[in-house]
Amino acid sequence: MGRLPLVVLALLIGLLGGAALVAGINLLKLFNGGPSPVVIASSSLQSVREQARLTPFAARFVAVVTATQNRFGLSAQKTLIMPGLVRYEVDLAKLNQRDVRWNAGSKTLSVLLPPLEIAGPEINLTELREYGGGGLLSALTDARTSLDAANRDAAQKELLWQARQPLPLKLARDAAKHAVERSFAMPLKAAGLDAKVVALFPEEAGRDPSLLDRSRSIEEVLKEQSGKS
Repeated sequence: MGRLPLVVLALLIGLLGGAALVAGINLLKLFNGGPSPVVIASSSLQSVREQARLTPFAARFVAVVTATQNRFGLSAQKTLIMPGLVRYEVDLAKLNQRDVRWNAGSKTLSVLLPPLEIAGPEINLTELREYGGGGLLSALTDARTSLDAANRDAAQKELLWQARQPLPLKLARDAAKHAVERSFAMPLKAAGLDAKVVALFPEEAGRDPSLLDRSRSIEEVLKEQSGKS
């Protein structure tokens, strides 16, 4: 089974910042005594959630597979070249207030993202290329059909294997984190707050839980503020 290097198609960064920025600016008009980073983050969270699925990255891969069949002392072989497009997505609707935490000491807002999901591969049948016809065995039996089915199944698995390799996964995660960080950072900056935003995927938070350990969720802070009012 052949493996060709991936070809990155595009970074499809979600345009989330605009809605979150407007929410942050509007909050400035509502609260006296200075903007609250927690309240602004809560409003930004709602704007981000409304974007539903974020597709921060897409990549094109190519699978080259060969199937062989032997019967009656005869052999048949076909090779398939199958390009496919894979999209990397994050379901932002799954974010909630427990996933957004504020560390007042370091002025850091951390966002725990839902897991990265892989959609596809999408196959354009006009781009398929096949070589080899199976010879006499294909003429006498259904070998051609069997070879085609085996190749297409193997090619689909190969494309997904390539999509799950460390490099494209890292590119997709980095693109998703940058998009979400920008969505939360813009309204904070517009409010004149010096705050850092860090987006993390579950596996990253597990490796370095220090940010989450020293922070409080905006849900906890808002409940506390509500009790005092």
